[in-house]
Parts: sequence; C-alpha cells; structure tokens
Amino acid sequence: MTPLRELTAPAGHLAPDIPHPRPEIRRAPGPGTWLAAVAALYGTAQLIFVVGQLGHGLGWDEAVYVSQYDPRNPAAFFSAPRSRGTSLLTAPLVAVTGNPLVLRAVLAVLSAGALYAAFRVWRPLVGARTTAFAALLFAGLWISVLSGAMAMPNLWVALGAVGAVGWFLRGGTWRLAACVAVVALFRAPDAVWLVLPLAGYALVVRGRRRALPWLAAGLAAGLAQWAVEAYVRWGGVFERLRVSSAVEGDMGLHPNFGTAWRAVNGPLLCRPCTAGAPHQPGLALWWLALPLLAVAAVLLARRERRPAASVLPVACAAALSVPYLLLIGYSAPRFLLPAYALLSLPAAVLLRRLKRSRPLAIAAVTLVGLQLTAQYVVLHRQVASTAATDARYVAAAHGLRTLGITPPCLVTGPRALPIGYAAGCASAQTAGNNTSTTPAQLLGRAARVPTALLTGPDRRLPYYARGWTPYLLPDTGGWTAWKAPDPYGLRLVSRP
Repeated sequence: MTPLRELTAPAGHLAPDIPHPRPEIRRAPGPGTWLAAVAALYGTAQLIFVVGQLGHGLGWDEAVYVSQYDPRNPAAFFSAPRSRGTSLLTAPLVAVTGNPLVLRAVLAVLSAGALYAAFRVWRPLVGARTTAFAALLFAGLWISVLSGAMAMPNLWVALGAVGAVGWFLRGGTWRLAACVAVVALFRAPDAVWLVLPLAGYALVVRGRRRALPWLAAGLAAGLAQWAVEAYVRWGGVFERLRVSSAVEGDMGLHPNFGTAWRAVNGPLLCRPCTAGAPHQPGLALWWLALPLLAVAAVLLARRERRPAASVLPVACAAALSVPYLLLIGYSAPRFLLPAYALLSLPAAVLLRRLKRSRPLAIAAVTLVGLQLTAQYVVLHRQVASTAATDARYVAAAHGLRTLGITPPCLVTGPRALPIGYAAGCASAQTAGNNTSTTPAQLLGRAARVPTALLTGPDRRLPYYARGWTPYLLPDTGGWTAWKAPDPYGLRLVSRP
C-alpha cells in the first residue's frame, strides 16, 4: 500500500484540481414548445404539399375575394352571402404583388401563426401538451392543410372560434370581443351562431354574465361593415339575408348529413350534391367517430366536475354546424372546419386520459398515426385535383389573351369569375348565383371593350352570342371562347 504521507501534499503546496464530470441536466420542453412545434409542422406541410403545387393560380372563390382590393384587376361580383374578411386579410399583400405563389406562401405562414395563437389560449385550461395535441388533431386534417394557404374564410372562422371560446372560459374581455369580431368579419352568419351558445351559457351561469357586453361589442364591431354594405347594396339587412338565402338555394330545413358525409374526402364543393358514401370511405371513418368522441368527452368532463372546458366547445361546434347540416342542400369539406377545430379540444382531453392505461395509450397513438397518414393520402389527391382545375383557368386566360382579349376587357359565362381575374378582365354573368348584369347591359359593354363568352363542351350558346366567333381554348378540356365582334364593328372571321 502507498504510505499515507505520499498522498499528502507538501506544506505550502495545493493539491491539483481534479476535474469532475458534471451531471447532464435535461431540461423539459417549455410549455409553449409543443404547440410551437405543431404550428411549425403545419406551416411546413402547407409549403411542401400545397403552396408549390397551387402557386400558379387561384381558385374560383379565391379570385372573388382577392380581386376586391387588387389594384391591377377589376373586382369580381361579390354576392350577398360573402363577407369581406378574406379580402381585407389579403389586401395589403395584393397591393404589393399579384403573384399567387407569394400570396399562398404568406397565407401559409400567417395561418400557422394563427393556429398557435388560437390554441395557446387554451393552455391554462387543459394543459400545454393537451393543447398541442388538439392543435395537431385539427391541423392534421387534409382540409385544414389545404385551407391554410388558400384565400378562403372558413379556416379563419375556425381559429377565431377557438380563441373566442377559450377567452370566454378564461374571463377574457377585449380579447373575447376581438375574436368574435374576427369571426364576424370572415363569415357574418357564423359569428351569430357562435355567440348564441356563449350568450346562453353566460345568462345561465351567474359568474359569466360579465362576458355578455364583450360578446355584444365583438359582434357589433365585426358586423358593422356587413350591415352597412347590406343597406348600400341591397337596401337593408333583411333584404341581404333574403338574397343570401336565394343564392344558397333557399335556406330552410334541409337535413344535410348525407351530403356532408359524401363530401368528407372531397370534392372541394359538392353542388349539386347527393347523399352517399364518400370517395375512399375507409379514410373517412373518423368523421363518423367524431360525434362519439364528443359525447364521451362531455361525459368524462362531467364525471371529473370540469364540464365547461369540454361542454362549451361541443355546444359551439354544434351551433356552428347547424346552417351547414340542416339549412342548405349542398356541402363542402371546409364548411365544418370551425366544428372540427372546436371538437379537437375535448377529443384531445379524452384521448390524453387514455395514457393511464398503456394498452389504450398505444392504441390511441396508433389510431392517430393512421389518421394522419390517411389525411395525407386525401390531401395529395385533392391538391392534384385543385391544381388541375386552377391550371385550366390559367390556360383559358392565356388563350383569351392570344385572341386579343386584353385589359380593359370583359369575360362572361359560367366560369367567368376565375378566368376573368386570371386574364385581368372584368367578369359578368347574366344568370345563376352570381348574376350581375343583363344581356342588354352585357352587349352594351361588348361594344366598348373586347368581350368573350366561355362555354363548356355541353353548354348551350345564349341567344345574344349566336353571332359571335368561337375559338377552342387549348389545355382547358374542351372550353370554347365565343369572341364578340370587335368593339369598333370589325368582325374577325379567321380561326386559329
């Protein structure tokens, strides 16, 4: 053995420092990390799967919304059921550029940020991880990914509703009013349906009555522009509602569950629509399970004596679904986005409870993984279909320009709105839901600017265009442009 004196340092000398490995400190992710990660994945998915494929053009409804404040193109006809929120959202960007790719990329980033902001409201109510899980369930839907990069109102209504219900439960004041106002700006009727259960709850529960003035203030602020426009363009609120009902196909009691089920996996607009199984029904079973999850979540919340955080989202989701499941005769997957967003919260609470049982937790994780995979399959197909439709609009616009239909110009016919916008022309229709002129007025404008009527392969030519010259538009699937006589009275007789 080494003598003890050899281990002792001589007097006046310090023993050398011997480095000791520091224990590794693992820091748990912060409370906002999980939700931020979901929002980042949501934005990235849009940029990868949607923006690039749809960056060449805009869809029908998108062209209507974006054109309203576009300084380079005439505004398309804005029908009574629409609200101005989407147009206001895109106005600053459209003032700078008309590039659809840039527009979609910016919308993808904005929607990812809005997803984070809306669901973050719920973190003190249900916990950080449950909030992130709910955001994942909603953001993982194919229609959520597709809508984020599109100039459409329904996603923004959904996120506004999530924020509104969350701030209501947290006793929010001006923030609650702001969320309600956002919903009203994007879809005026939806804001009323959202406020009804919130106001009812506030009236019944004494401690919630202080939210009533903020609900009223938010509703008034958001509906102000809509109401003013109703008087300016239609002569009053009730007349605008009457016209809106006519455009929607005479709203009334029209049980619409079958057509909503039919449209779960697309198309983007099912009108006219008949009840039946959706495309690839196995990938839509989640839709049938959603009401069961909602009921189970409510029962669990009542048992745990915390019903408000689950009951109120379910009630608001049901209210927001009423016009789309009971009052109209057609459907579109985006119509139920607000309901999906709200139901994701109690569903996440319920599924997170399953972690107490390891087999159930494994089953839940497996099902969620399969759900996300199935949604990607549907997303891939719908993006391809949407891209093909938008490409036909762009091809038709290019064909019109080669015929001399250049600004200032006019396009009419069933597909006039998106094609006219892509061509830089004004658009007008003499029949249908977007009627904005009469044949006599149309002929008067055709005498002043280059004008074309668009028809499909099976469309009858209107009487007022029977002397116009037909040109088959390439890469459009058989669309024909009927060119009006030259504004100066010269008639082109040559064909391409």
